[in-house]
Amino acid sequence: MSRVFMKGCEAIAEAAVRAGCRFFAGYPITPQNEIPEYFARRLPEVGGNFVQGESEVASVSMIYGAASTGTRSMTSSSSCGISLKSEGISYCASARIPMVYANISRGGPGVGSIQPAQQDYFQATKASGNGGFQMMVLAPASVQEAVDMTYKAFDYAQRDRNPVLILCDGVIGTMMEPVVLPEMKTEEEVAALKTANKEWACIGHKLDYPNRAWIEPGQWQTSKMQEVNEEAAALYASWEKDVQVEEYMVEDAEIVIAAYGISARISKSAVNVLRGEGIKVGLIRPITVSPFPYKAFDNINYGVCKAVLDVEMSIPAQFVQDVEKGVKERCPIETCLCSGGNIMSREAIITAIKKINEN
Repeated sequence: MSRVFMKGCEAIAEAAVRAGCRFFAGYPITPQNEIPEYFARRLPEVGGNFVQGESEVASVSMIYGAASTGTRSMTSSSSCGISLKSEGISYCASARIPMVYANISRGGPGVGSIQPAQQDYFQATKASGNGGFQMMVLAPASVQEAVDMTYKAFDYAQRDRNPVLILCDGVIGTMMEPVVLPEMKTEEEVAALKTANKEWACIGHKLDYPNRAWIEPGQWQTSKMQEVNEEAAALYASWEKDVQVEEYMVEDAEIVIAAYGISARISKSAVNVLRGEGIKVGLIRPITVSPFPYKAFDNINYGVCKAVLDVEMSIPAQFVQDVEKGVKERCPIETCLCSGGNIMSREAIITAIKKINEN
């Protein structure tokens, strides 16, 4: 297939359309504005619908409604906008409604800055809304990965009847790279995907088969709600098979970098530079940050590893807590951090590695 040169946000939107997304509702916020702008142009071309809601809350509520009909639906925002959507995302998780959303994250907390950051890690992986629900969270390190993950996210969402998040920082959302786009699903395939949801979807008329729209009296009593939560816990446990991670030059590494997203991409270039200088450095890059690839840290040779260096664009560090669970106190953990819209530099990583190496 041919390669095309696209901005990250626009590539995400095109991948969603090709995956069969036919409804998008959103609200402007930097640095994700190109996603709704692209959908506004593109969805009418394939018989889909775009709505700019009057707010983030309204937009995610529209997604709740559209996705409830079995239509592949998506929304997006940036950081503080995602916070406003969290209630609607919780509703989708509770009602087992599949939807996909993207967070093109920026600095914080609060409104923060419009520049890139990785300060939404806790929100994405630990508390995307009330009630303790969990989601698959995919963290691309390139525009191509953002395309591939978005395309696949719709399958995950429909398979699990659960929200799926593309956690994508502002660097990847706004940079341009050549990408190979996935095949466009035909209208027949899109229709078949929707038909496959008929046993639970709300389609607005009396059915000749059981449908989840008909709620039995007492269904949401305490005992039933616990049963629903237990079923959800079993679903979350099943995601172990979906864990994705990149392990780069870890086998003989005396220092291992742990990073995700754009920080991992910058870290990988630092590994290559340092290897050229004879310093044995490796990289563990979680591709799914939920579920987290804890087992990858068992592959570190702790007999020679001096330390694991957590690299992230967040102060205080957040990603490091999952790194600590993976390392299990088998070696020291150091940090290399920036935040608030400052982008991690390769020089800062190299300096941190050399400092560890000298000790």
